[in-house]
Amino acid sequence: MVFGIKIPSRQPDRGAWVRGTQKEIACECWFTSTGRTIPLMLKIEDEDGQIQTIREIKVHSQEKKMYAGVPSIEYDCTLSAWNREIRVWLIYYQTESRWVLRVP
Repeated sequence: MVFGIKIPSRQPDRGAWVRGTQKEIACECWFTSTGRTIPLMLKIEDEDGQIQTIREIKVHSQEKKMYAGVPSIEYDCTLSAWNREIRVWLIYYQTESRWVLRVP
């Protein structure tokens, strides 16, 4: 016989990987006194090998997630770059201190 109190012991896992095209980026961010992370600027390498700087980031929402046991924070954003607005997700892998940009 097994007894439980139906309280999850940890955050549910979202799966083995993040879907969509991912690209490694450098991101300048602000860490608040409460531990919240706010992306301010990012740098990304384009197809020609040039480093592009994007400073206009509009964050719509953020959500803590877990992929294959790795904690991350996923930001739903709109970037203003290359004379257009691009909807992307910025993902911060906390244990690795690593940022990726995901395009749906």
